[in-house]
Amino acid sequence: MDALTFGIQLLNGVQYGLVLFLVASGLTLVFGILGVINLAHGSFYMLGAYLAWAITAYTGNFALAIVCALAISFVLGIALEEVFVKRMMGRDHLAQVLLSYGLILVIDEIRQIVFGRDVHSVAPPQWLQGSIQITDVLAYPVYRLALCVVCLILAGAIFYLIQRTRLGMVIRAGAENRDMARALGIPFDIVNRYVFAVGIALAALGGMLVAPISTVFPGMGDGMLILSFVVVVLGGIGSVTGAAIGALMIGLTDTFGKVFFPQFSSILIYVLMAAVLLWRPNGLLGRA
Repeated sequence: MDALTFGIQLLNGVQYGLVLFLVASGLTLVFGILGVINLAHGSFYMLGAYLAWAITAYTGNFALAIVCALAISFVLGIALEEVFVKRMMGRDHLAQVLLSYGLILVIDEIRQIVFGRDVHSVAPPQWLQGSIQITDVLAYPVYRLALCVVCLILAGAIFYLIQRTRLGMVIRAGAENRDMARALGIPFDIVNRYVFAVGIALAALGGMLVAPISTVFPGMGDGMLILSFVVVVLGGIGSVTGAAIGALMIGLTDTFGKVFFPQFSSILIYVLMAAVLLWRPNGLLGRA
């Protein structure tokens, strides 16, 4: 592999890792901080992609579709937390698993009724179409570069929110010692609602952004759900920084694995997870 091909594959791995972090960060907030196992996280990723396709097809404006679909996902997250998830707080994980599995079935049925079973494609904005010519035979899509930039900006916003704002301080306090934080007067019922809604919105946003470089199809969130849990466990439950490191490791491992070991590429990420957990059983940045 020459240096140019290596650089392109490295960029592909980083781009994949950034998208994976965007989706997994929502699961980190919900699973690591609220303690809620949300198996329907991948379904919201799929729902975001379908919303992006439907609104873009109706309006012809991909940016407007992102804004509208993100607002719909956020409101949906608030409604689900109020009606269902709030009643699961403090209960055993089996009840949470059964609830989220029921949500998977409901969301899939709604998707089939509203959007059908067809496979769709989403066109990126006109100004992001085309490719940058690197050599006579190699070109890199402009949208993929834009996707990297957008994901970096969103990742920076997430870190700033968690580390530098009062809301982030409240979230970290709840993750550290919820009972003490509640005793100090922090209204965790409201915090939980918005954290859950943000987690759902991040999953849906990942599906929206990936839609132009992938196809929109039923069940597209299943693989992303598994990878998101791998990222959360690899980085350490509740650690956003660990999720970022884990997502980049998964992205690079999967990308280069398909180049060097295509016959084993599907299991390399699990081998990586097993190796890390043997070294650090609580994840890279997880606490005992």
